[in-house]
Amino acid sequence: MSAQEERTALTSRLSLYERALRAPEEDALPDEPPEPEGPGLRGRKAAAAVRASLGPLLAGPDTPAALDELHRRLAELPVRTGPLVAAVLSVPLDDEAAARAIGRRLVRTGTARRSVSLGVALLRRLGGPEDVPCLVVLSRLRRLSRLAVTALERLDPRTAALRWLDIRVRGPELRPLVDALLSDPVPDVRELLIRQPLDARTVGPATARRIAEATGLAALLDRGPVDPRLLAQAARLLVRMASQQDYEAEVLHYGEAVAACDALVRRAPALPPSVGHAAVLLSLAVDLHSGPTHLLPWRDGQREQLLDALGALLASPAWAHTLSEAAADAPPAVRRRAAWLRHTAEQVFRAPEPPATRLRIEILSRDPADATERVETRFLIDGRPLVPEVFGRGSGNPPEYFLDRGALRAGEEPREVQLAEAWCTEGCCGALWVTVVREGDQVVWRDWRHPGRLPSGAPAPELPVYRFDAAGYDAELARAAGDDRWSWPARTTGRLLAAALRDRPELLARWEARFDWAGADYRDPDTTAVWFRGACATGSDEPGPQFVWRLPEDGTPPAERAAAGLRRIEREDPRGYAGPP
Repeated sequence: MSAQEERTALTSRLSLYERALRAPEEDALPDEPPEPEGPGLRGRKAAAAVRASLGPLLAGPDTPAALDELHRRLAELPVRTGPLVAAVLSVPLDDEAAARAIGRRLVRTGTARRSVSLGVALLRRLGGPEDVPCLVVLSRLRRLSRLAVTALERLDPRTAALRWLDIRVRGPELRPLVDALLSDPVPDVRELLIRQPLDARTVGPATARRIAEATGLAALLDRGPVDPRLLAQAARLLVRMASQQDYEAEVLHYGEAVAACDALVRRAPALPPSVGHAAVLLSLAVDLHSGPTHLLPWRDGQREQLLDALGALLASPAWAHTLSEAAADAPPAVRRRAAWLRHTAEQVFRAPEPPATRLRIEILSRDPADATERVETRFLIDGRPLVPEVFGRGSGNPPEYFLDRGALRAGEEPREVQLAEAWCTEGCCGALWVTVVREGDQVVWRDWRHPGRLPSGAPAPELPVYRFDAAGYDAELARAAGDDRWSWPARTTGRLLAAALRDRPELLARWEARFDWAGADYRDPDTTAVWFRGACATGSDEPGPQFVWRLPEDGTPPAERAAAGLRRIEREDPRGYAGPP
């Protein structure tokens, strides 16, 4: 027997736990049984199959023979690993102590990923602090790392965050922080966090939460002398983890989010007044007002008190200059940010008006200096933000769709409306749809369509039929449409061009072109982009080539700019002066 054959024979008998202890870099599992062919069992059928497999061990003594029988059943079970884990997390367990013991045996003795995954899932549900070391070891194996880290999150959030960061972070921007947090002894965590750049393109929502957990952010804020640099970093992390420009708002999974927000706002007066600090505090207020942070488990009145405190701080004389109008000759990005600060502060901190209906529509964004953020439409029903509570995979759709194109107007003919789409795409992770119809003196939202589960895997809340007073509903749409301070010159120019080109398709048709979209350019918000397609090849069903005409902001009023653009399209073939996407 060759050395390689001897090694293979030896390692094939090792449990995955032993393999991770001996060779944590070894990702390949050579004796891994294949997954069942086809989709396999899911949902209740998968749960019933898992319960039947666990039955003999739950009902009788935990013997080696019974464990071998469980391994055999799992190998034959027509359930793929993902649905298997989901079933374990939901299946009723009459004897939790026995199930916990089975989980501990499986994670230490299992030789196949399916068996160990079932054990990890049981410990995720029933494990205790004594299971943390074993789960840390298993997280070293790539094909088990995500499951093991998720199980650790309930048992030891800081250890789970450190393992997540160690596994995921490779870039030079964050790796020194991770290595320092993993070192023994750990350097001064407060100084590490203060010195760490937190650029939005480097630190996404998931990374922001793990940094907060790994550094013990809430405790850092609440003890020791107040350090304005730490306060600013904490605000950036809390704002980043509430962003919905990712698969989910991580702030809802940060167990110390309420404590961190409370400590930050209490100490916020120690921050030096500046536009940057005002922007990050206002972004936090936007999330407290109607974003995912609104949904945290606040004490009665606590969230409102934090909003009041932030509003009073930003309105104080020392901070007044941060909300002032930018100079007329300032760069467009500076003017756009200054306008956002003024109108968003007024919108978020204004005294609440008596509601005309149960529905409130808010058009909001966070700091426009963060290029990853976008303007979104938020729907509050009875004061609760709808999209993050029942969907959670992305933010509300852009306001142009609802306000400029009248998607939410209710008529006697039912209309299906997409309220939000997953950050990736609807085809990947779904969307939130509702049917809108007018019934006498009421407007009805009914027949909801959405993925059914939140990104965490928890069932999404059941959505009832909502009935709104029709007059109040129409008044709310009119109020939202009448306040377009969320827009800026390049975006407004695009909205005007889009409306005209939809109303007058012949303008582009004469050049054998078809309008697609117009608005602020994704790469440069202070440039208007007009997207259109040329004619497709004769006999082809494929769409024609795509063109983009970009108009940089030049200070001309949007109405004049849009009118000039339409005149040029009338005179000249736009394919001659537009470029590729």
